[in-house]
Amino acid sequence: MIKDRVSELVGRTPLIRLAVADGAGTVLLKMEQYNPTGTAKIRMARNMVDEAEEQGLLAPGGWLVEATSGNTGIGLALIAAERGYKFTAVVDNHASVDKLRGMLAYGAELLNVSGDEEGLATAARYATARRLAAEHGAFLTGQDSNPGNPNGYRPLARELRDDLGKEIHYLYGAVGTGGSLCGTGRVLRELIPDLKIIGVEPVGSIAFGGEEAPYHQSGTGTPEVSEICDVLDYDLIDEGIKVGDSEAFETCRYLARNFGILIGGSAGGVVYKALERARTVGPETTIVVLVCDGGERYLDTVFNDAWMAANGLFDARVTDRLSSMLPHARAGVPEKAPAEVH
Repeated sequence: MIKDRVSELVGRTPLIRLAVADGAGTVLLKMEQYNPTGTAKIRMARNMVDEAEEQGLLAPGGWLVEATSGNTGIGLALIAAERGYKFTAVVDNHASVDKLRGMLAYGAELLNVSGDEEGLATAARYATARRLAAEHGAFLTGQDSNPGNPNGYRPLARELRDDLGKEIHYLYGAVGTGGSLCGTGRVLRELIPDLKIIGVEPVGSIAFGGEEAPYHQSGTGTPEVSEICDVLDYDLIDEGIKVGDSEAFETCRYLARNFGILIGGSAGGVVYKALERARTVGPETTIVVLVCDGGERYLDTVFNDAWMAANGLFDARVTDRLSSMLPHARAGVPEKAPAEVH
């Protein structure tokens, strides 16, 4: 099959079944890392630009601006390179270095608002992006409030429908802007009225309440100083839950070392919470997890022993729980081999 643009390769990502303990619910990972750029965000990046072009908001050779922690920026950088736009990503030091390098590789301009400060600067990113677009007549894609964000995940929902029909009981996803979970869930809910949609955010994020605190999971969550994203539809989400950094990252490491599945940091947290749910339901229950990206961009952090130790993120209790939820044969072969679902 011959394509003319890399972005035409987006979609039709595989499903992987995890080797859960006997009697637990089925857990399927929607492996969005197999998209171009290695992330789900290319879906909404492409769609936001498509809709802007259709509405006459982008002229040939135009300028795109976005506040991003990485994956959205990489997607927009690819689309900009493909279609001849200039792209400026407003970033902070919470983004992984590899994500920043990825944007640069596609020719993006980076504007870092953090200076020498570590951590999130979400409010500053958004404010700077709005100012830059207004002053220079650039188009602000505005992932936090652009309906093109959740609309970009409609094809993902249709892929799940084609593969699984109505046999989806729970949909789990990380909540940053909420676009991927809400965009996918809204379409699936029309097909499956009883579908339970579960949003997962880091401990320390406040989209689902609680007190603000620092966290290391990137590309997800809402710090108190930032605005709750307009595309986050609370009426659609049945339950909002929180996951700790150690739970998220130990899950990533456990999956990589025992099953050869390499996923990103926030995705690890969603998988952990889905596995907890699987223990409480029967094998007739199917849980789909939206895995937003792969682990290749976290080799210096989540998969780096020194970084994990320096940040106090190792937790043997989490590993013990994972070994009970995802038993692994001593010979190095899963008791139930993970398999692609067609």
